[in-house]
Amino acid sequence: MPPSPDKPALEDELGDVLEKAARNVPLSIEGLALAAGVDSGRLQDALDYRPELTQAEIGRLARVLDLNEVGLNALAQGAYPEAELTGLPFLVHPLHMPFGVGVANAYVVSTGGDTAILFDTGASHAELHRAWPARIQQLESVYLTHYEAEHIGGLEVVLQETGLDHFYGPANGRWSQCRGLGEGETVHYDRISVTAFHTPGHAAEHNCYLIRDTTGVSGPGLLISGDLIFAGSLGGGYFCCQRQLTHSRRILALLADDTIIAPGHGPLTTAANERRFNPFLAS
Repeated sequence: MPPSPDKPALEDELGDVLEKAARNVPLSIEGLALAAGVDSGRLQDALDYRPELTQAEIGRLARVLDLNEVGLNALAQGAYPEAELTGLPFLVHPLHMPFGVGVANAYVVSTGGDTAILFDTGASHAELHRAWPARIQQLESVYLTHYEAEHIGGLEVVLQETGLDHFYGPANGRWSQCRGLGEGETVHYDRISVTAFHTPGHAAEHNCYLIRDTTGVSGPGLLISGDLIFAGSLGGGYFCCQRQLTHSRRILALLADDTIIAPGHGPLTTAANERRFNPFLAS
């Protein structure tokens, strides 16, 4: 069944996680099968989205790949736990937009009334427009997590329509409108603050953003994680697998348990849920 834009499926299944973890080690598929004592044909079936591995086989794979066995088994059973999302002290509109065979996410975070901040701009302006919340009429700022097509497709039109002369993102020399934000830099608004964390790994230029309420209202923060941390997985380490894993663990360690994580693909989750179940991050 194709993913629903209204409630996106997990970005990664068991086979995706095994393949990413094997690249981290690194091991070939044949080498992984041999090291874990799993028939190579059965392992290939799992990589091809036909998971029929036994719990014992998954346990051996988890140990070879240094993955959390509980989370890996949950993925194998199609039963990765959903996080309980409560208590955000500001309004967030997740925008789930079809892209290829999957879904790419952007997020509109209200700064009060009909005004908001946009994080990533989707694969195209048309998809962004279709998903846009009617109550939001003005944008104060645009932030990008990284510069892949499914996250920046609507950028130029958004800047033109809003009259904004810049956006925030990882520092780069290709975009004259970019105001680069580095590790720990914070932008303040009337009701919230946005702090950048530099997290290269999936891409050489990649930021996450932690949004906090500044009005004194209690409640969790919101991490816009881009393609760093997903519910049940990590983004692919296409720039550097080890940096991807290192920054994912570093950022998760900074977050309170109730922090809501808003990834570039897949459903929302929480820091507590990923500490407990994420195969790459759970202890």
